[in-house]
Amino acid sequence: MNDRAATMAAAAPEAPKASVVYPVTERQNLVENQFGVPVADPYRWLENDVREDPKVAAWVAQQNALTNSYLATLPTRALFQQRIRELYNFERFGVPQKEGNRYFYSRNTGLQNQNVLYVREGLNGTPRMLIDPNTWSQDGATALGGWEPSEDGRRLVYSIQEGGTDWRVVRVLDVDTGKVMADEVKWVKFSPLSWAKDGSGFYYSRFPEPKKGQQFQSLNENHAVYFHKLGTPQSADRLVFAQPDRPKLSNSGQVSDDGRWLIVTSSEGTDERYDVTLIDLTRPNAPPRRYITGLQNQWDYVGNVGNTFYWATNTQAPKLRIVSTDISRPTPEPRQLVGEADATLEGASIVGNQLIASYLADAKTEVRTFTLDGKPTGKISLPGIGSAGGFSGDANDSETFFAFSSFNMPTTIYRYDSSTGQATVWAQPKVAFQPEDFTVSQRFYRSKDGTRVPMFLVHRKDLDMSKRQPTLLYGYGGFNVSVTPGFSATRLAWVEQGGVLAVANIRGGGEYGKAWHDAGRLQNKQNVFDDFIAAGEYLVREGITSPKKLAVQGGSNGGLLVGAVVNQRPDLFAAALPAVGVMDMLRFNRWTAGRYWVDDYGYPDREPDFRTLMSYSPYHNIRPGKDYPAILVTTADTDDRVVPGHSFKYAAALQAMDTGPQPKLIRIETRAGHGSGKPTEKIIEEYADMWAFIAQHTGLEARPERTASR
Repeated sequence: MNDRAATMAAAAPEAPKASVVYPVTERQNLVENQFGVPVADPYRWLENDVREDPKVAAWVAQQNALTNSYLATLPTRALFQQRIRELYNFERFGVPQKEGNRYFYSRNTGLQNQNVLYVREGLNGTPRMLIDPNTWSQDGATALGGWEPSEDGRRLVYSIQEGGTDWRVVRVLDVDTGKVMADEVKWVKFSPLSWAKDGSGFYYSRFPEPKKGQQFQSLNENHAVYFHKLGTPQSADRLVFAQPDRPKLSNSGQVSDDGRWLIVTSSEGTDERYDVTLIDLTRPNAPPRRYITGLQNQWDYVGNVGNTFYWATNTQAPKLRIVSTDISRPTPEPRQLVGEADATLEGASIVGNQLIASYLADAKTEVRTFTLDGKPTGKISLPGIGSAGGFSGDANDSETFFAFSSFNMPTTIYRYDSSTGQATVWAQPKVAFQPEDFTVSQRFYRSKDGTRVPMFLVHRKDLDMSKRQPTLLYGYGGFNVSVTPGFSATRLAWVEQGGVLAVANIRGGGEYGKAWHDAGRLQNKQNVFDDFIAAGEYLVREGITSPKKLAVQGGSNGGLLVGAVVNQRPDLFAAALPAVGVMDMLRFNRWTAGRYWVDDYGYPDREPDFRTLMSYSPYHNIRPGKDYPAILVTTADTDDRVVPGHSFKYAAALQAMDTGPQPKLIRIETRAGHGSGKPTEKIIEEYADMWAFIAQHTGLEARPERTASR
């Protein structure tokens, strides 16, 4: 390990004078010895909650003032803001959910800050608005979270997300009258909402109420499942399942299709390694039945017909398979129905006594159908290279809905009849561009160790690809998350101005199953960075772009990715956009949900993991004396997933060290979190700022006449 990287010496050289003059950030002489390595952390005070510490609040105000003054000078900022707003301004629908004879779905007229929930009586009934979260706050930052109708469609349980936080407040709506009922449940987080079969109440998961002032930073432990009976206060809610002897476990309850069982899935981290507990809801006070134990494999409930339960599992199948078990037997004895395929199984459902299975084939969706005995019956035809999702339904009803989108195709909702195999358009948006004006293709390149990695390329069809073009390279690479084709109005604004979009499906994701994930985590994490660097090198080698025209972007774990590769190859990039990133790999597990991430990152207090984490931690491996690309860090004050202290410390360190003349700025959003629930207007403003920033540093000449034809 490099001693310079390990110590991040307190006397790091000052950045040279440049067009940007940074505020002076207090440096503290804080050095800790970890496994014989002195580790400096001069900006630890920036970990304090901006809402609680006036000193941190003053730092945030100074940084935002500097960033805003810089962004105001960028010539393409207004153009991008106007065009993104135009591209966003189209009617959007969510996938409908049918309960009783009612169809529930979300809709946005275009520029509404939050999606609105509607219901129809019958498939072609007149839409009726149920919930409009745009009326909940003046700044549009209060969002509708998850929602679930009761089986008869008469009640709807829903959650409220305030200012981007992961915490939820749960309320209940009388669908007949549209009135909000008195029921209110607080301190809910990372929880499904699942109705009892008779509609008497719902199951949910919550954490204990945190100490005052600690709700955005304290560790999340002792997750427990409760039942809320309608018409009663939360204090009367019944504790259904908890494991106080194992406080790190998360526990989520789901009522089975027939309403008889509560299926409790427990996990310790982010890995798909589950315990499954069954609780017989027909027997009051029935003891929980430990059905699958050991936290070894993924077991996703697909549905059940009587005692036959259907599961998607990676047991003896890294790319997953579908099995059934007979729960009347004392121990699970899986019977294979659909074996492991070359493609990766993403999920399955039972609709009209048929299995619908969604697969990823080279990061593109394929949907296959089977009988309940596992016999293939065909495929659902999709419009092209893209992503499909939805397919929820009932074993006794052949109707289901799904969404399809691609980089140049906004989300279209389809109705599918499993009895006929026919899919028809249910809702298709009208947009301010021509999808056929853009080209979507897939390339494959070799990483440092020879691994073959896929990458999507998106650009204008009329773009001269014989010339090196400003290019934005995006990646994630972690937590078994697959990055698939999908529409983004913000990305289209970049592409239609002549920019190229490249999306690399690097290791650490789930595109090729468990092995692909395992190859990019823990001691293998460097593979993720090598894959991303190799993607950039491929784009340069193929003449698509050059180091002076290449920008990189990633959020959350992708923010870590961007921070790490910029440290390792600052010469390869002209600009970087690390968003809400995990930047201090030695302290990530001390806040909120950070403790879950040890499955991907390891434990900082264990020496082998520490040495790996220290080798790539963005905050600890900034290289003074190297010319870094222009960097715009983005985060938000209410991010309680990856607390903003990560980005604060990283930005302060970048500004203090000699990393060349290009600007190192941080943009800190207010009343916004990790991304979920962010108002449309805040999204437009943020992406306009980011695209203007990278346009400035990659040479993209954005002009009004370049907007796509309508």
